[in-house]
Amino acid sequence: MSSASRAIVAASVGVVEAMKDQMGICRWNYIIRSAQQNTKNHLRSLSQAKNLSSSTSAVVSSKVRDQEKMKKSEESLRTVMYLSCWGPN
Repeated sequence: MSSASRAIVAASVGVVEAMKDQMGICRWNYIIRSAQQNTKNHLRSLSQAKNLSSSTSAVVSSKVRDQEKMKKSEESLRTVMYLSCWGPN
């Protein structure tokens, strides 16, 4: 390699390094990693919210079923009380 070629390569490397420092190209890697981490955390929290939502809906549906059972048992108790008070003697 001639000395002119070496000088051009050295100057090119110097320019690239200077541009990296000036433009913050090295910081782009940090920004990309940070964005990936934020996205991953956001998706994880969405997944947890879906799981929580499904478990909450299961609890609510079981409460509704319990209330329906309670209403049926109260109605049958009313029927028994009515028949014991007013039924045939």
